[in-house]
Amino acid sequence: MADIKERMIRAARLDASLYEEVEADQDALGQAAVVVLLSSVAGGIGSLVHGGLSGLVLGVVASLIAWYLWAYITYLVGAKLFPEPQTHADMGQLLRTTGFASSPGLIRVLGIIPGLTGIAFFVALVWMLIAMVIAVRQALDYNSTLRAVGVCAVGWVALIAVLYLLGLGASL
Repeated sequence: MADIKERMIRAARLDASLYEEVEADQDALGQAAVVVLLSSVAGGIGSLVHGGLSGLVLGVVASLIAWYLWAYITYLVGAKLFPEPQTHADMGQLLRTTGFASSPGLIRVLGIIPGLTGIAFFVALVWMLIAMVIAVRQALDYNSTLRAVGVCAVGWVALIAVLYLLGLGASL
């Protein structure tokens, strides 16, 4: 199994070959979960001033749930509703690739610095969304980045709706 730190750096660099690598590595699910956990904790630390310790814990739990739900929704939308002819994917592939797409979220820890919270969170959000598009494109074997953007957008809107229904939307 490859080094998680190296994989996280490659994921943050938006290296499409990394997403192909983790898509194929069935042993990388644990690493993907660790990446989501680290990114969630970084976000919690970055927002400690606003949410306190309970916000940190709730944020980590909500992030883990959101990761699974977004991967599941993306799987349904991308692999079942809008596949390309070469699309062959399973939930594990989406969980592994989307988990590593959380790597840029580590910069949210910089939000603990007064005045940087909004900037750090905005940059992380945009960076993670771009990584998510690449992760989805690779996991679903799409030729079209635009299709991956559409699948991510549909999945994101559905995820937000589900999280609010579960009462977890405010902790994101």
